[in-house]
Amino acid sequence: MEKYNTKVDEYIEKSQDFAKPILNYIRETVHEACPHTEEAIKWKFPTFMYQNKILCSMVSFKQYCSLGFWLHDSMKTLKNIETDVEKTNMFSLGKITKVEDLPAKSLLKEMILEAMELTDMGVTLKKAPPSKTETEVPDYFQAALKQNKKALEVFTQGSPSFRKEYINWLTEAKTEATRNKRMEQAIEWLSEGKARNWKYMKK
Repeated sequence: MEKYNTKVDEYIEKSQDFAKPILNYIRETVHEACPHTEEAIKWKFPTFMYQNKILCSMVSFKQYCSLGFWLHDSMKTLKNIETDVEKTNMFSLGKITKVEDLPAKSLLKEMILEAMELTDMGVTLKKAPPSKTETEVPDYFQAALKQNKKALEVFTQGSPSFRKEYINWLTEAKTEATRNKRMEQAIEWLSEGKARNWKYMKK
C-alpha cells in the first residue's frame, strides 16, 4: 500500500465532474487528520487504511458520492448525522452531491480521529451471527416473487440469512413508496442471482 495510491488518482479522474472536488476534499481531509493513512482500492472503491485496518472508504456513483466508516456502528460522532438514505458502513454520510453537503471540516476530522481511536482500541466490525431461523416473508413480497420465476428460485434456494437481508430491507422501509422501490430493486437483483449486499462482497 502507498500513502497516495495512483489507482485512487485514476478513480477520481474517471468520476463524474461534480464528484471530483468532493473526492479530493475527502482525501485531503483524511490525510490531514490521519497522516499515517495509506490508500488502497478495495471492492473497487478508494479505501483509507490505518494500522493495516480499514478506516473509511469513499465512493462515487453517477449522481452522488459518499464516505463510509468501517466501524460505523460504534462511532458516536455519526449518531446525529441525518441522511436521506439508509446509513451503513459504506454510506455513513448519505448522498453527497457537493462539498457543502459534507459536515464541517472540523467535524469530519473529529469523525476520522474517533475511527482511529476505535481502531487503536481494537474495536472490530460487529457482525451478526448467521441466522438459522426463518424470517417470515411478507405477503406483498411473496406475491412479487411469484411474478418472476428466476427471482423466486434464487430467493428460495438462498440461505436463511440471504433471505432475511432482503426481507429486513423491505420491512424497514418507512414509507410504502420506499418499500415498493426497494421491492422492485430486490426482484431485479434476485433475478440476476445477487445477494442484497452484492456490491460490497469480495470478488
